[in-house]
Amino acid sequence: MSSFYLCSKNHSIVGQMDTYLAFHRDSDTPHNHPSQRHVHSQTNKEDRIFGEKAPHLAFNPTFPSNPNLSEESSRPNYLNNSPTSPYHLGRDVPSDEALNKIKTANSVTISPELFEKIYLNPQKEVKGELRNTFGNPTPLALLGFLLSLSPLSCELMGWRGAGGDGIATIGAYYFIGGFLMSLGGILEFFLGNTFSFVVFCSFGGFWFTLGATLTPSFNAYGAYASDPNNIATGLTSPQFHASFGFFLLFMGLLSFIYLICALRTNLIFVAIFLGLLLVFVVLTGSYWQLAAGNTVMAQKLQVAAGAFGFMAVMAGWWIFFAQMLASVDFPFQLPVGDISHLIVAGSERVKQKERFSA
Repeated sequence: MSSFYLCSKNHSIVGQMDTYLAFHRDSDTPHNHPSQRHVHSQTNKEDRIFGEKAPHLAFNPTFPSNPNLSEESSRPNYLNNSPTSPYHLGRDVPSDEALNKIKTANSVTISPELFEKIYLNPQKEVKGELRNTFGNPTPLALLGFLLSLSPLSCELMGWRGAGGDGIATIGAYYFIGGFLMSLGGILEFFLGNTFSFVVFCSFGGFWFTLGATLTPSFNAYGAYASDPNNIATGLTSPQFHASFGFFLLFMGLLSFIYLICALRTNLIFVAIFLGLLLVFVVLTGSYWQLAAGNTVMAQKLQVAAGAFGFMAVMAGWWIFFAQMLASVDFPFQLPVGDISHLIVAGSERVKQKERFSA
């Protein structure tokens, strides 16, 4: 009787050891699901009841050794019946590492066409992640340009009896054109967009200059007044017109340089700078015709300058609308005519030469 009791007890201990080792072998197998492991455990328990060892399990006389950290890290975590997420902010992954993984996973690589549509700047590598951290300042600067030049173009064309060389909208030159374009240009600088930074800041300075020239307290045209008691007569002075024409001429030269650079971006941006080039050149001719006393020709040139400006702002409104649609991930996008592929980048040419010479 006692012999039978000892035999049964030993058999029970061996069975429990078998069950323990089988459980750990199942846990170490990455393909086993928790529900499957539960089924195996129940099956093994039933096998032990009948005093039989499961045919699919082999007895291992050694206990599991200390786990290898490299192997342990590759095993799934069945805590709460779900594997550990690589971005889990818990004890398995440090918080700073998880945040870095999330940032990397959320980084999006966009095409050169979309990049140039959004930033109006040829795509190039810059250090830092500011573009993924802060908003895009390009639409803000572009809006300052549009809300200043759009009414001025209509005034130059004399629509609905408008006139006065744009004096009526002088406030927009300061607080919309000058301020918004300069602010947007500075923010483009921090994002590493050199072309957009220079373009926006230079035109922001232009609107500040135009506003200051038309402001009486700056005495820009008052110095040319024939009547000291009426400084407004300076606006009709031939010397003032001839002098201010040079400023417009060199703004046209600047627009020509921007036009050449815009050939690396898109057709809409090219149309904007082409329109601005014609605006400044024709408006320079208008001021010089006024200085020469040819008021009829000067008026015609002024209307033509307003028409070219209107062409530029229509292209600007188009690309501004395209940028705003892209900013909210709208279901459809407006085409801007990407032409960056027509002119091979200088860095790419250098790489091709090095590849051929190697």
